[in-house]
Amino acid sequence: MVPPLANRQPARGAAKLGAEERYMQLSVIGRHVDTGDAFRQYAYDRLSGLLDKYFGEAIEASVTLSKDAFLFRAALSIHVGRGLLLQASGEAQDVHRAFDMAADRLAKRLRRYKRRLRDKGRLTASTADVVTAQQYILAPEEEAADEAGEAETENDLDVDLDGALDGDKPVVIAEMQTEVPKLTVGEAVMRMDLADQPALLFRNRAHGGINMVYRRSDGNIGWIDPLGNRDS
Repeated sequence: MVPPLANRQPARGAAKLGAEERYMQLSVIGRHVDTGDAFRQYAYDRLSGLLDKYFGEAIEASVTLSKDAFLFRAALSIHVGRGLLLQASGEAQDVHRAFDMAADRLAKRLRRYKRRLRDKGRLTASTADVVTAQQYILAPEEEAADEAGEAETENDLDVDLDGALDGDKPVVIAEMQTEVPKLTVGEAVMRMDLADQPALLFRNRAHGGINMVYRRSDGNIGWIDPLGNRDS
Protein backbone atom coordinates (compact mmCIF):
# COMPACT_ATOMS: atom_id res chain seq x y z
CA MET A 1 0.00 0.00 0.00
CA VAL A 2 1.04 3.60 -0.57
CA PRO A 3 1.73 5.11 2.85
CA PRO A 4 -0.93 7.68 3.88
CA LEU A 5 0.30 11.25 4.25
CA ALA A 6 -1.39 14.57 4.98
CA ASN A 7 -3.31 16.28 2.20
CA ARG A 8 -1.28 18.45 -0.23
CA GLN A 9 1.93 16.74 0.77
CA PRO A 10 3.82 14.34 -1.52
CA ALA A 11 2.86 10.73 -0.96
CA ARG A 12 5.84 8.47 -1.55
CA GLY A 13 6.13 4.75 -1.92
CA ALA A 14 8.03 2.06 -3.76
CA ALA A 15 6.63 -0.40 -6.26
CA LYS A 16 8.66 -3.36 -7.47
CA LEU A 17 9.40 -3.26 -11.19
CA GLY A 18 10.36 -6.53 -12.90
CA ALA A 19 12.45 -9.46 -11.84
CA GLU A 20 15.45 -7.31 -10.89
CA GLU A 21 13.47 -5.76 -8.01
CA ARG A 22 13.96 -2.17 -9.11
CA TYR A 23 11.55 0.31 -7.58
CA MET A 24 9.37 3.25 -8.56
CA GLN A 25 9.26 6.23 -6.22
CA LEU A 26 5.87 7.93 -6.52
CA SER A 27 4.70 11.35 -5.30
CA VAL A 28 1.05 12.42 -5.42
CA ILE A 29 0.48 16.15 -4.92
CA GLY A 30 -2.92 17.82 -4.62
CA ARG A 31 -3.33 21.53 -5.27
CA HIS A 32 -6.71 22.44 -3.77
CA VAL A 33 -7.68 18.82 -4.38
CA ASP A 34 -8.22 16.20 -1.69
CA THR A 35 -5.98 13.23 -2.53
CA GLY A 36 -7.09 10.27 -0.45
CA ASP A 37 -5.35 6.95 0.04
CA ALA A 38 -7.67 5.21 -2.43
CA PHE A 39 -6.65 7.49 -5.29
CA ARG A 40 -2.99 7.28 -4.36
CA GLN A 41 -3.11 3.50 -4.47
CA TYR A 42 -5.01 3.57 -7.78
CA ALA A 43 -2.42 5.87 -9.40
CA TYR A 44 0.39 3.78 -7.93
CA ASP A 45 -0.93 0.52 -9.35
CA ARG A 46 -1.81 1.98 -12.75
CA LEU A 47 1.57 3.61 -13.34
CA SER A 48 3.67 0.74 -12.04
CA GLY A 49 1.73 -1.70 -14.25
CA LEU A 50 2.19 0.55 -17.28
CA LEU A 51 5.88 1.32 -16.81
CA ASP A 52 6.88 -2.24 -15.95
CA LYS A 53 6.23 -3.20 -19.58
CA TYR A 54 9.06 -1.02 -20.82
CA PHE A 55 11.53 -0.24 -18.04
CA GLY A 56 13.45 -2.31 -15.54
CA GLU A 57 15.39 0.49 -13.88
CA ALA A 58 14.61 2.81 -11.00
CA ILE A 59 11.86 5.31 -11.79
CA GLU A 60 10.73 8.54 -10.12
CA ALA A 61 7.15 9.53 -10.87
CA SER A 62 4.88 12.33 -9.74
CA VAL A 63 1.16 12.99 -10.17
CA THR A 64 0.00 16.57 -9.66
CA LEU A 65 -3.74 17.19 -9.30
CA SER A 66 -5.37 20.60 -9.58
CA LYS A 67 -8.81 22.07 -10.22
CA ASP A 68 -9.84 24.96 -12.44
CA ALA A 69 -13.51 25.87 -12.21
CA PHE A 70 -15.37 22.63 -12.94
CA LEU A 71 -12.45 20.69 -14.44
CA PHE A 72 -9.85 18.57 -12.69
CA ARG A 73 -6.38 18.37 -14.21
CA ALA A 74 -3.88 15.55 -13.74
CA ALA A 75 -0.25 16.07 -14.79
CA LEU A 76 2.16 13.14 -14.89
CA SER A 77 5.93 13.58 -14.82
CA ILE A 78 8.17 10.51 -14.82
CA HIS A 79 11.97 10.31 -14.85
CA VAL A 80 13.51 7.08 -16.11
CA GLY A 81 17.25 6.60 -15.72
CA ARG A 82 19.27 9.57 -16.92
CA GLY A 83 17.76 12.02 -19.37
CA LEU A 84 14.50 10.26 -20.28
CA LEU A 85 11.45 12.28 -19.25
CA LEU A 86 7.85 11.15 -19.73
CA GLN A 87 5.03 13.69 -19.36
CA ALA A 88 1.30 13.69 -20.03
CA SER A 89 -1.78 15.50 -18.79
CA GLY A 90 -5.54 15.11 -18.83
CA GLU A 91 -8.60 17.16 -17.91
CA ALA A 92 -12.06 15.94 -16.94
CA GLN A 93 -14.92 16.65 -14.53
CA ASP A 94 -13.78 13.77 -12.32
CA VAL A 95 -10.28 13.44 -10.88
CA HIS A 96 -10.02 9.72 -11.69
CA ARG A 97 -11.04 10.31 -15.31
CA ALA A 98 -8.51 13.14 -15.62
CA PHE A 99 -5.77 10.82 -14.35
CA ASP A 100 -6.91 8.00 -16.65
CA MET A 101 -6.86 10.34 -19.64
CA ALA A 102 -3.26 11.35 -18.86
CA ALA A 103 -2.22 7.72 -18.31
CA ASP A 104 -3.90 6.65 -21.58
CA ARG A 105 -2.07 9.36 -23.51
CA LEU A 106 1.22 8.26 -22.02
CA ALA A 107 0.47 4.60 -22.78
CA LYS A 108 -0.26 5.48 -26.42
CA ARG A 109 3.10 7.22 -26.79
CA LEU A 110 4.94 4.37 -25.12
CA ARG A 111 3.37 1.86 -27.52
CA ARG A 112 4.47 4.06 -30.43
CA TYR A 113 8.12 3.66 -29.41
CA LYS A 114 7.92 0.15 -27.96
CA ARG A 115 10.82 -1.27 -29.99
CA ARG A 116 13.21 1.56 -29.14
CA LEU A 117 12.22 1.66 -25.48
CA ARG A 118 13.04 -2.01 -25.05
CA ASP A 119 16.56 -1.38 -26.34
CA LYS A 120 17.90 -0.56 -22.87
CA GLY A 121 21.39 0.32 -24.08
CA ARG A 122 20.11 3.20 -26.21
CA LEU A 123 18.14 4.67 -23.32
CA THR A 124 21.08 4.94 -20.93
CA ALA A 125 23.03 8.16 -21.39
CA SER A 126 26.68 8.17 -20.31
CA THR A 127 28.61 11.24 -19.19
CA ALA A 128 30.35 11.33 -22.57
CA ASP A 129 26.96 11.56 -24.34
CA VAL A 130 25.87 14.86 -22.78
CA VAL A 131 27.12 18.44 -22.78
CA THR A 132 26.30 20.72 -19.86
CA ALA A 133 24.78 24.05 -20.87
CA GLN A 134 23.44 27.10 -19.08
CA GLN A 135 19.68 27.64 -19.39
CA TYR A 136 17.99 30.99 -18.79
CA ILE A 137 14.34 31.93 -18.26
CA LEU A 138 13.58 35.39 -19.65
CA ALA A 139 10.76 37.71 -18.63
CA PRO A 140 8.12 38.49 -21.28
CA GLU A 141 8.72 41.60 -23.38
CA GLU A 142 6.28 43.79 -21.46
CA GLU A 143 7.70 42.79 -18.07
CA ALA A 144 11.24 43.13 -19.36
CA ALA A 145 10.52 46.69 -20.51
CA ASP A 146 9.09 47.63 -17.09
CA GLU A 147 12.09 46.20 -15.24
CA ALA A 148 14.83 47.34 -17.59
CA GLY A 149 15.62 50.49 -15.63
CA GLU A 150 15.76 48.66 -12.33
CA ALA A 151 18.04 45.95 -13.73
CA GLU A 152 20.47 48.52 -15.13
CA THR A 153 20.53 50.46 -11.85
CA GLU A 154 21.17 47.45 -9.66
CA ASN A 155 23.54 45.87 -12.20
CA ASP A 156 22.42 42.44 -11.03
CA LEU A 157 23.18 40.64 -14.28
CA ASP A 158 26.66 39.96 -15.57
CA VAL A 159 25.42 37.74 -18.42
CA ASP A 160 25.91 39.22 -21.90
CA LEU A 161 22.97 37.88 -23.93
CA ASP A 162 22.67 38.83 -27.62
CA GLY A 163 19.38 39.38 -29.40
CA ALA A 164 17.80 41.66 -26.80
CA LEU A 165 14.97 43.91 -27.95
CA ASP A 166 15.95 47.49 -28.83
CA GLY A 167 19.55 46.77 -27.86
CA ASP A 168 18.74 46.21 -24.18
CA LYS A 169 19.52 43.08 -22.25
CA PRO A 170 16.54 40.81 -21.55
CA VAL A 171 15.52 40.38 -17.93
CA VAL A 172 16.71 37.01 -16.64
CA ILE A 173 14.34 35.75 -13.96
CA ALA A 174 15.99 32.34 -13.46
CA GLU A 175 19.01 30.38 -14.62
CA MET A 176 19.97 26.74 -14.25
CA GLN A 177 22.13 24.05 -15.73
CA THR A 178 20.76 21.66 -18.32
CA GLU A 179 22.14 18.79 -20.37
CA VAL A 180 22.24 18.57 -24.16
CA PRO A 181 22.23 14.85 -25.04
CA LYS A 182 23.85 13.16 -28.04
CA LEU A 183 21.06 11.43 -30.00
CA THR A 184 20.01 10.33 -33.45
CA VAL A 185 17.27 12.41 -35.03
CA GLY A 186 14.79 9.57 -34.41
CA GLU A 187 15.75 9.35 -30.74
CA ALA A 188 15.35 13.12 -30.38
CA VAL A 189 11.85 13.02 -31.87
CA MET A 190 10.95 10.16 -29.51
CA ARG A 191 12.18 12.01 -26.43
CA MET A 192 10.41 15.21 -27.44
CA ASP A 193 7.16 13.29 -27.96
CA LEU A 194 7.40 11.31 -24.73
CA ALA A 195 8.12 14.48 -22.75
CA ASP A 196 5.23 16.29 -24.51
CA GLN A 197 7.55 19.21 -25.30
CA PRO A 198 7.37 21.66 -28.24
CA ALA A 199 11.08 21.35 -29.12
CA LEU A 200 14.27 19.53 -28.18
CA LEU A 201 17.89 20.66 -28.55
CA PHE A 202 20.44 17.84 -29.02
CA ARG A 203 23.82 16.90 -30.48
CA ASN A 204 23.48 14.85 -33.62
CA ARG A 205 25.04 11.45 -33.02
CA ALA A 206 26.09 11.25 -36.67
CA HIS A 207 28.39 14.29 -36.62
CA GLY A 208 28.34 15.87 -33.14
CA GLY A 209 26.77 19.17 -34.21
CA ILE A 210 23.97 20.98 -32.41
CA ASN A 211 20.54 20.20 -33.89
CA MET A 212 16.92 20.85 -32.97
CA VAL A 213 13.64 19.08 -33.61
CA TYR A 214 10.34 20.88 -33.05
CA ARG A 215 6.59 20.60 -33.59
CA ARG A 216 5.30 22.48 -36.62
CA SER A 217 1.91 24.18 -36.74
CA ASP A 218 0.88 21.82 -39.57
CA GLY A 219 1.31 18.78 -37.30
CA ASN A 220 4.62 17.62 -38.78
CA ILE A 221 8.02 17.56 -37.07
CA GLY A 222 10.68 20.09 -38.06
CA TRP A 223 14.43 19.36 -37.95
CA ILE A 224 17.13 22.04 -37.94
CA ASP A 225 20.69 21.03 -38.86
CA PRO A 226 22.85 24.21 -39.27
CA LEU A 227 25.48 24.18 -42.00
CA GLY A 228 29.06 24.07 -40.72
CA ASN A 229 27.88 22.88 -37.33
CA ARG A 230 29.87 19.66 -37.02
CA ASP A 231 32.72 18.27 -34.96
CA SER A 232 36.00 18.34 -36.82
